[in-house]
This record gives sequence, structure tokens and C-alpha cells, in this order.
Amino acid sequence: MDRIRRNERLAAMTRILVESPNKIFTLGTFCELFGAAKSTLSEDIDILRGVFAQFRLGQLDTVTGAAGGVRYRPIPAPEDAYRCVRDLAQTLAAPGRVLPGGFIYMADILAMPDVVERMGTIIASQYYRAEPDFVLTMETKGIPVAMMTAKALGVPMVIVRRDSKVYEGPAVNINYLSGSGNRVETMSLSRRAVREGQRTLIVDDFMRAGGTARGMVDMMREFAVTVVGVCVLMTTQEPQKKRIDGVKSLLVIDDTDESSGQASIRPAPWLVAAAEKARG
Repeated sequence: MDRIRRNERLAAMTRILVESPNKIFTLGTFCELFGAAKSTLSEDIDILRGVFAQFRLGQLDTVTGAAGGVRYRPIPAPEDAYRCVRDLAQTLAAPGRVLPGGFIYMADILAMPDVVERMGTIIASQYYRAEPDFVLTMETKGIPVAMMTAKALGVPMVIVRRDSKVYEGPAVNINYLSGSGNRVETMSLSRRAVREGQRTLIVDDFMRAGGTARGMVDMMREFAVTVVGVCVLMTTQEPQKKRIDGVKSLLVIDDTDESSGQASIRPAPWLVAAAEKARG
């Protein structure tokens, strides 16, 4: 094979790293791929790290130890994360999006891969240190955001069903109190989906009182799985007392007007605080 030039190595390494977020690649892997010395590849990684930092494209970390190497994490700058969520809030606050019952129409937003990927990246950036083994969500509207969060974390996604499926084998079923309607509902999860002792991040699209999120936490208790966090795309300001504590959201609905079809929506306070801190 012809000698590979540095600009070619940099382009290839960038593609490989960005396509596999949070995955550790050893220098030996790149040495074998490019036929270059470790010292040369270390210089390449330093160049990429500087470029990623300069243009706020994410974080390139060097992991030490026997299984160490380099990994890419698509962590957005606080100002960029706030701006992205602010723009989304303005879109969702447009007239005509309020549905009966005070829900917000989001199907078109959740069908846009680039928008959902940014949301998943913002969520994932808050939980890298927690090191979840998988992302858990409830069918069906939470799946796009959960999938993109799982991609950014480099872990699988697991879906809790509203009823058991024959093709998923034996399942655990639990009853939970729906937060929106105060109804007793059922959720189901295949026994093969998760393993005892794992860690999970719960991600969903919408939360009012937190009944569904509470149910998923209870489900994980049945499997002896640790919940490292619960994050939703959007939550309502009322009721202030939720059925589960410590939930992080990207958007907050202050008020909805069904007559005008318009809602008052804003970025969550933690995003505002992080952006202001970054600005100094």
C-alpha cells in the first residue's frame, strides 16, 4: 500500500472517531490501519484535539491504562446547547401546536434526524461520567430521542412496551399510575433485555406528573438495575411536585392555551445557567 499522507490520516481518523462516539480506539488500531508509528499518530491526535476544541465540535480524550487509547465525545459547548434548545422552544411555541389535554404536537420535530440528534447529544453530554450501560425509554414517541442519546453514549437502547410481545420471549409486567390521567396502566419488558447489576439512563419525550418515569424506575428495580438519571425532552411546570425527583429536562412548558393553540415554552434553567457561566 502506498504511503498514507497526514491529511489523509486526519480525514480518516476523524470519520472513524465521529461515527463511533464514546468508543475507545487504541493507538495500535490506528497503527495497523495506517502503517504509522505511535508517536506519529499521537501528533495526529493532538492536531485533531485542537481542531475539535477550536471549532467546538466535541471533545477528544486520551484514555490511559492497558485498555487505553483515544475516544470522541460529541459534547456541545454550553452556549451552543442553549441556543439549540432555545430555537426548538420557539418552534414548539408557535400557534396551533397545543393539542387537547395540554399536550404539544412534536411528531414533526421528532421525525427530523438532525434536530433529534442534537437533542440526544445534549442529553448524553450530561451523563458520560455516570457510565450507563444502556438507555431505557417507553414506546413510542420517546424512541427517537433515546436512540440518538444511546448513539452519543455508545450504548444500546432498550424499549419498555405497553404490553408484552410474543417475539420478545418471557417478560416482566408491572402496573403504574399514569401521570396525565391518574389511570392504572401496564408496562412490559423482556427478561432478556437487561442484566442484573447494569446501569441505565432513562430518556423520554414528555413528562407531566412523572407517572411513566416512576414506572420505568420501578421496572428497573425489578431487574436490580441502577438508574443513573432520568431525562426528558419536555416537562410541564405544573404540577411542581412530580412523582419522581431529580428529573432533568431540556424544555419547560409554563402554560398552554387550547383556545389559541399556543404554549409558553422555555429552555430548562440548567441550560440557561450553564450558558451564562460559560459566557463569564
